[in-house]
Amino acid sequence: MQARMKQPALMLPDAMKALMALAASAKQSGLPALTAMLVHLRASQINGCSVCVEMHARELKHAGETDKRLFAVAAWRDAPYFNEAERAALALTEAVTRLDDRADPVPDELWQEAAKHYDQPALAALLIQIGLINVWNRLNVATRQVAGALPG
Repeated sequence: MQARMKQPALMLPDAMKALMALAASAKQSGLPALTAMLVHLRASQINGCSVCVEMHARELKHAGETDKRLFAVAAWRDAPYFNEAERAALALTEAVTRLDDRADPVPDELWQEAAKHYDQPALAALLIQIGLINVWNRLNVATRQVAGALPG
C-alpha cells in the first residue's frame, strides 16, 4: 500500500499546531491518560485506521497496558478487564464515532452513565479526545496512510 499524499496535518503546520493544542488542552482535565488511550484505540479500530490502531496499541503497551486488555478492546463489552468508567468511555466513543448508526446517536442513558463516572471537565476532555481521534482517523484513512510509515 502507498499513501495518496503526505499526511495532511504534516503538510499544513498550522493544522498540526491546532491539533496538538487541542490534544494538550484535553490532557489538563482529569480524564485518566489510559482512558484517553483506550478511546483512541477503539475509535481507530472502528474507523479502520491502521496507522492509529498500531500507534495507540503501541502507546498503551508502552504505558504498561496488559496484553489481555489490549487484545480485548474491540470486544470490551464481553471482556471482564475493563472497569465501569472505562466501559462508559468506550460506549460513548462508539456512539460518537458512529453518529449515523441510530436515530438517537447518544442516548440519555449512555450520556448519564458517562456523566456518572466523569465530572464536567473530564467529560469535556473525553468528547474532545473522541473528536480528535476521529479527525486523525479520517485524515489517515482518506489519504491511505500506511501503518509504520509516519514519523513518531
